Parts: sequence; C-alpha cells; structure tokens
Amino acid sequence: MQLDKFDKAILSALQENGRLSNQELADQIGLSPSACLRRFKALETSGLIVGYRALLDAKKLGLDLMALVHISVDKHTKERFQGFESAVQAIPNVLECLLLTGQSADYQLKVVVKDMDAYQDLLLNHLTQIDGVSGVHTSFVLRKVVDKTALPIG
Repeated sequence: MQLDKFDKAILSALQENGRLSNQELADQIGLSPSACLRRFKALETSGLIVGYRALLDAKKLGLDLMALVHISVDKHTKERFQGFESAVQAIPNVLECLLLTGQSADYQLKVVVKDMDAYQDLLLNHLTQIDGVSGVHTSFVLRKVVDKTALPIG
C-alpha cells in the first residue's frame, strides 16, 4: 500500500491519540470528515492498523519491577521453539517475547512483576519449568530512558 501525506498524518495522529473522533482527526490533518473516514477505513482494511488499546501505568498497578530475561533452550528444533512460545504466551507477566539471533540467548522476554519475591516466583515456578529451558540471565530495568509505542512513519 502506497501511503501519501494524508495517510501518514492519519497514522501519526492515531499513534499519538487513538481516541480521536473522525471529526477531530479530519480537522487535525486538514481533510473533510468523509474523506478522512474513507482513508481511515482503507488503512484498517489493509491491515496497517492492527488494533487499539489503552496504555496503563504499571507502577500504579503495583508492578514496580521490570526485567529483561534472556532465555536459552537446549534444542533448536521447531517443536522446542513452539512449545516454549506457547508456554510464555500463557504467562500474564510477560509483556514481550523476542526470538533472537546473534546472541548467547535464544529469547528475550520483557516482564513486569510486583517485586523481587514475585520475580523469584515467576522464575522458579514458571520460566524454568518450561520444557527445554537450559539457561536464564536476568537484567533489571532501573529506569526507562525512551518509552515509545509510536512507529516512525517517515
């Protein structure tokens, strides 16, 4: 899909505030409401817009500790990877799971928990219990320096 300046403006505006009404969006980017709505629907239909969600404050929910967890698995087989990925998808504290290359670990998880005791529980009763996990290395996040969800549109 070829994006023009109006499509990019729609996407940028929605990344900043996904709750904009069509009228507000149209006013912001300089289109009529009907033209804006047509473009917006086309962007949704194309699959470029994949969803909408509220961003929550983890600390206000009592999730004060964030960690990056590097996981190694014992066998690099399709079945082992599928089993691991299915297991971590079922753990609510895992916010992100990335399959890596070029590192000593196979996966990087971003997790949030209440405190160190909750992390220990997550580690010992969930992560290390997944078939094939052969190594775990954890780094605790001291502070977020950059915290964006918006993609660069160009």
